[in-house]
Amino acid sequence: MANPTKTPLGEVLSLKTTAAGSRMRSGPRSKKKGFFLRAETAFQMTENLGGVPGFWDENTAEMSHGEGFLTMFRDMFNAAGFYVMDEPEAALSFTSCLRLVGLMHQLSTTGAQVICATHSPILAATPGADIIEVGDHGTRRVKWDELELVDHWRRYLANPDKYLRHLIDP
Repeated sequence: MANPTKTPLGEVLSLKTTAAGSRMRSGPRSKKKGFFLRAETAFQMTENLGGVPGFWDENTAEMSHGEGFLTMFRDMFNAAGFYVMDEPEAALSFTSCLRLVGLMHQLSTTGAQVICATHSPILAATPGADIIEVGDHGTRRVKWDELELVDHWRRYLANPDKYLRHLIDP
């Protein structure tokens, strides 16, 4: 049976670390300085790891999905390291996305590296972010206000009916 946690992207990626990066990834959880979040599997993680040494103290099983994510982010993003997130906005409200931007920005000031795949114009606006847009064109570095997703959100918010008329029968 195939490994259910592997994705096509995960099958082709390989991680090569520096000596310091390798040290951050080895040893017991409490010594590791990094974190990987995949939105599809993170909810179960927040339900099961609250109070486990090396993770977070609060019982995230008693919190809303978004509160649990923010608690996990706040406690796991606590030192320089290598952090990878795949669509962390999935469980977050507008306000919670803003809080995550603050956490990612603070983390970047420690010398950490944060890689975040997102469809959120809020998360993409993290100060100092190096934005790489992926699309039919391939990949390209862009400024926040040049992102296709920002353009679409602006046009949608200015006139939702232009988008919805294609989806909803009158």
